[in-house]
Amino acid sequence: MTRPRPAPPAPVTVVGLGADGWAGVPDAARDELRAADVLIGGPRQLALLPPDCRGERIAWPAPLRPAVPGLLAAHAGRRIAVLASGDPMFYGIGRALTEELGPGALRVLPHPSSVSYACARLGWPVEDVEVVTLVGRPAGRLAAALHDGRRLLVLSAGAATPAEVAALLRDRGFGPSRMRVLEQLGGPAERMTDAAAADAWALPPGDPLNVVAVECRRAPDALRLGAVPGLPDAAYESDGQLTKRHVRAATLGALAPAPGELLWDVGGGSGSIAVEWLRTHPSCRAVTVERDPVRAGRIGRNADRLGVPGLKVVTGAAPAALGGLPRPDAVFIGGGLTAPGLLDACWRALPVGGRLVANTVTLESEALLADAYRRHGGDLVRLAVAHAVPVGGFTGWRQAMPVTQWAVQKTADAAHAVDAAGTAGAEL
Repeated sequence: MTRPRPAPPAPVTVVGLGADGWAGVPDAARDELRAADVLIGGPRQLALLPPDCRGERIAWPAPLRPAVPGLLAAHAGRRIAVLASGDPMFYGIGRALTEELGPGALRVLPHPSSVSYACARLGWPVEDVEVVTLVGRPAGRLAAALHDGRRLLVLSAGAATPAEVAALLRDRGFGPSRMRVLEQLGGPAERMTDAAAADAWALPPGDPLNVVAVECRRAPDALRLGAVPGLPDAAYESDGQLTKRHVRAATLGALAPAPGELLWDVGGGSGSIAVEWLRTHPSCRAVTVERDPVRAGRIGRNADRLGVPGLKVVTGAAPAALGGLPRPDAVFIGGGLTAPGLLDACWRALPVGGRLVANTVTLESEALLADAYRRHGGDLVRLAVAHAVPVGGFTGWRQAMPVTQWAVQKTADAAHAVDAAGTAGAEL
């Protein structure tokens, strides 16, 4: 006789709540919350539930993300409902639960997000707005989204965020920007405050449940930073170790960053290549390796000022400092090419399809690149830039030092050739 299979566990239900509380919860979501054995959420969310939601109430511990597996395991077999703010799949707990359980084990009942509410109040088409979250993230990342005429919605970490955003806008040359702070969206205490960023930075803290809307306006004398690689050299703090603007643009073009990819920037100098790699897309990642601690600190400051504080800076000499780093999608070598084994170590670290770009101005390093070109192919080019300068009462050209650049993509054939030598995919 075949035994009946046990019923699969009930999916975890995730219910979005708004500032309107229980009144804004649809009937289907109310039924799920009333039927749950366990109710997990923030203290504010749990307090919104009426007494007839009789499940055991558990507040998320801090930090939240590491606690998710243990908390779910502790209540396995019980009917679990998780409370979330707004849309759980928009910068919410839904992501962590999906990563832990898989999408098939979740039933998500969303509420309109704060972004939808804000756009409805402002008359902004949602598709034309860029959203930047500062929840658990440094405010510096907002700088990468600042462009004249752009509309931004900033998801706040709390009551102090609006003043922090205003101070950053003023510091980055966007003091004339219009700021509106939208509090308790969708609830009975909804409120909107309107001010220029230059005036709003000293605002006293308001409600912690807020979204900041920014209409970006650049001050006339502020440095203009575009959306493509090749930022002005003046955007960087530097001691002279800086890949100059025109060469930098050509270098990023050869590296060809794509969303989600990881760059190794070896010999970081001022960090300009890694910074502009990260600015191409919010999901791009980068590690810069710099042996000089003073320069390493400078790289961190440049990254923060230009809106990519997530740049990881490793202080140490390559190739030794590359050990333990996650495998890159692309590698840029801007310094230290003559270090024994560096070029080969970077080449071995690349997967099939990975790109390597190396720049040099010295004959010794140029010889190494010529040999690598002979062995692996790719493109070997010389980049020369001249600037117009005064010559007495006239104008002439001043030639910058030419840069030799080797750019190559690793093919399957190249990987097999390394396999044959017993070094393919070698970990550093």
